Amino acid sequence: MSLKTSFSRTLNRLRTEESGLSALEWLGVVAIIISVLAFIPPVRGAMGDLYDAIFKQIDPDTGEVTAFSIATRGILVTLVSVIAFLGTGYLLLYTNLGTKLAFLVTGAATFGWMVVGGALFIAYAPRGLRPRSVEGLNALQIRIPSIAMTLGSFILFLMFMVALDRYEKLDQEVASTE
Repeated sequence: MSLKTSFSRTLNRLRTEESGLSALEWLGVVAIIISVLAFIPPVRGAMGDLYDAIFKQIDPDTGEVTAFSIATRGILVTLVSVIAFLGTGYLLLYTNLGTKLAFLVTGAATFGWMVVGGALFIAYAPRGLRPRSVEGLNALQIRIPSIAMTLGSFILFLMFMVALDRYEKLDQEVASTE
């Protein structure tokens, strides 16, 4: 059997399957296509030009990078970081546990990690020289954002743990009735 017939059989199976591709699988297909296109020099050049047009805009008066470019670069870095951090864990769990359980485990792990990180920040908040924008804040006031983040993360962590418990009980009930 040739590679062409194998590929066409796979495509036909995907088309005729009831559920088709999931959103995660479509995202993977799009990522693969973009990765392959990046190897073509004209496409790579166009992607570089698009990046420069958005993220490296220069103010003609001052010659500095514009605030819009800095903000969009920050948003892009944040989004890519969150997708890479949460997405890799979710993808590994998805392949072994399934969609629902992978989502619950990823959520519980993420918010548990945020509780620990927030608690550490509360205990060891920055000391020493402070930026000018926070001068005059006392020790409690500088910890208020991390306290709020820790409490919110703790609540979400508990919600995911309860959902995991309910999922496990439901799974046991289904297994016992079969």
